[in-house]
Amino acid sequence: MAPSILISEVGPRDGLQSIATTMPTAHKLRWVDALVAAGLREIEVGSFVPAKLLPQMADVAEVVRHAVARHPHITVMALAPNLRGAEAALQAGAHKVTLPVSASEAHSLANVRKTPAAMVQELQAVVQLRAATAPQALIEVGLSTAFGCTLQGAVPEDDVIRLAVQCAEAGVDEVGLSDTTGMANPAQVRRLFTRLRGELGPKAGAAHMHNTRGLGLANCLAAYDVGVRTFDASQGGLGGCPYAPGASGNVVTEDLVFMFEAMGIDTGVDYNLLMAAREALQAGLPDEPLYGMTPLAGLPKGWQPAA
Repeated sequence: MAPSILISEVGPRDGLQSIATTMPTAHKLRWVDALVAAGLREIEVGSFVPAKLLPQMADVAEVVRHAVARHPHITVMALAPNLRGAEAALQAGAHKVTLPVSASEAHSLANVRKTPAAMVQELQAVVQLRAATAPQALIEVGLSTAFGCTLQGAVPEDDVIRLAVQCAEAGVDEVGLSDTTGMANPAQVRRLFTRLRGELGPKAGAAHMHNTRGLGLANCLAAYDVGVRTFDASQGGLGGCPYAPGASGNVVTEDLVFMFEAMGIDTGVDYNLLMAAREALQAGLPDEPLYGMTPLAGLPKGWQPAA
């Protein structure tokens, strides 16, 4: 039987691009391999952006090709901020391309130098490109700053839902909501995901939560309670956003897996092998601090996973 939920590991992209250190390519490949061995079925392995802007991602095409060739049974995902990046991602063989569309105009201009309306037009071009070159690939939108913006402040929920509908109408396969700035709370998460699922049905996508104010797991659980079944997480809690000051890392994969498994909800992830992947991550970034309460405390005595 398939696991009950999908943990989408975003550390190799969201985590690595948010730190100054560049992980050597060989270590990236070993880390991705270890994550697959642990049971992660969807991994965002990099971002197709100019190397001069993010040297951490200069080897992204090589990482995608490695993951696709060695692990054809998983979903190899990459982020692309525009049509050019999407074209490179599809050429490299990515199974899914994620585009960042921000609900906050201030964040959108800072992050991709386009308004949200212009990004919807970019989406339409990417969908047309996909149809012509890689019709089997999936196109996903992570709706950034859906729960608030450190640059703009509050983001009206009606604006978030309106933009999500526009993205879906542009032809993408999924639209998820991202707490880019770590401003979300569980009541807000329930409201927005309930509305999103009501408007988009099966196109309503992942919950991408940050742990900036310690509410990451609570927000994931709130999303689960209203029907969300895909959750982004980053091993070791790496991540953030250079255009969202003060937004610390993503929900820690190890903690999220433990929470769901302890509740009897099958993630398909082997916790011991997930810790082995954490060792592979630390080997590639020996001076980078890693986070997580469960890795620090260890598993409870007699603990058994859901599966």
